[in-house]
Amino acid sequence: MLPRNAKLIPAALAAAAALAAAPSAAASATAAPAPVPPAAGAQASARLTPRAQLALAYRATAKYHRHETGVGAGYVPDKYCVVNPEPGGTGALGYPHFNHAYDGSLDPAKPTALLYEGDGKGRWRLAGLEWMVVDKDGRVDTDDDRPSLFGEPFRGPLPPRYPGQKVHYSLHLWLWKDNPAGRFEPFNTSVACRPGTTRPRPATAAPAS
Repeated sequence: MLPRNAKLIPAALAAAAALAAAPSAAASATAAPAPVPPAAGAQASARLTPRAQLALAYRATAKYHRHETGVGAGYVPDKYCVVNPEPGGTGALGYPHFNHAYDGSLDPAKPTALLYEGDGKGRWRLAGLEWMVVDKDGRVDTDDDRPSLFGEPFRGPLPPRYPGQKVHYSLHLWLWKDNPAGRFEPFNTSVACRPGTTRPRPATAAPAS
């Protein structure tokens, strides 16, 4: 069942209709070919307009409204709901579900993460998508390899957020839940985490006596 308040859906539907008028693009959006490396998908999507890329993301991720379909496709749920960690920051990501097979993907149909809202009773609602690309030189002070998708440059380079992660770029798309802060903003101000569902903060060491 599609979300009732996703204001982006009409635009995505219109883009999907436009995409259907182009046989080669429509085939890429509706067919189910054998898996291809992320680079191959990036080359194909680079030939599409941002509007057509949006339509492709819409078509490819609609099935993930069924949470079990997303998990079955390799998207692993984070046990914690993620809030904006910036001082005074608002909004949240919800529960990221990562599929690290798509790290480095620039394919609109293959986001690195699905972002779900959870009600704590086993019900999940798909809200957004995220793509992540590793920075080539591993430095946060250079950005000559910044990627883009949907006509939008990725944010970064960003420092690692968890052990094992590298310096990276990221792009969020709130395709399935309107974000008052902006479609590509990292945190959605209309997403909230329930009390007790966020990652515990590291304990502060007691001062030496």
